[in-house]
Amino acid sequence: MSTWIAIAAVSAVVFLLRASFILFADPHGFPPLFRRALAFVPAAVLAAIVAPGLFMSGGGVDVSLGNPRWIAGLVAIAAAALLRHPLAAIAIGMPALWLLQWAMG
Repeated sequence: MSTWIAIAAVSAVVFLLRASFILFADPHGFPPLFRRALAFVPAAVLAAIVAPGLFMSGGGVDVSLGNPRWIAGLVAIAAAALLRHPLAAIAIGMPALWLLQWAMG
């Protein structure tokens, strides 16, 4: 039971810290450079979530041509950059991954 109390306490502390930033901080009081930097936070978080899945294979970093995930990731990045549409990375990257996995066995 004490584990659940610890989880609830940590959750409450994290929630209150995040809520205090939203409720009590004046967004117009932040320096302009800081406000511009906040625009890049979602992209940085997404990259931090996706990158390990692309480069980790078998418990270690695998950037060889035998890892189809990072090659398909490059194809998806190129498609998103060229077509400038958020779904382009999925629509082109997933079939590229499936094709590479099929071709590499």
